[in-house]
Amino acid sequence: MSTLSTTNLKNPSSGSNNIVLAADGSTTITTLTGTTITGTSVRGGITSGTVVASTSGTSIDFTGIPSYVKRITVMFNGVSTSGTSNIQLQLGDAGGFETAGYNGAMTRSGASATATSQYPTTGFLLVNDLVAADVLSGVFTLPLIGSNIWCGAHQLSEHASTAFFAGSGTKTLSDTLTQVRITTVNGTDTFDAGSINILLEG
Repeated sequence: MSTLSTTNLKNPSSGSNNIVLAADGSTTITTLTGTTITGTSVRGGITSGTVVASTSGTSIDFTGIPSYVKRITVMFNGVSTSGTSNIQLQLGDAGGFETAGYNGAMTRSGASATATSQYPTTGFLLVNDLVAADVLSGVFTLPLIGSNIWCGAHQLSEHASTAFFAGSGTKTLSDTLTQVRITTVNGTDTFDAGSINILLEG
């Protein structure tokens, strides 16, 4: 199979290039009537990240997220940690991961009396009343509202009980999002089971 490599496509009747392919993967389409469609409006589709085993380390990072991404889904499969510090999700940009300014709350219900926790401001809180034996699966969805404002919502369940965790909140970044981190509130408990991956939508 041969591959056609080009950055511009042009209709013979057009005075300029109709389709321009940029190095970052973005596309600009100009119709013969002068209408221009640019950037993310012509992307579409869902891109899967690379599965990361959450079996060691104090954090799981997904970096190099393209600037055109408008929604991120983080998927948890049988994730567990070595201690009782609650798990949180943090966002980062070119300046690094941001550890302040998260707003929201989450609740635990099912296995024990319903418990609600406000975010610790250091991240999107995913669970509360965590114990080392807890094994978690579920999703965290993160759509972009605009102006670097991200809205997060999640649902996680614990494998060995009827515990269910749900929450939502927002975070305004100082720059364009480029990375996502899953870690614990104390930052020292280690991951010891499961896997995590992300889906990117532009």
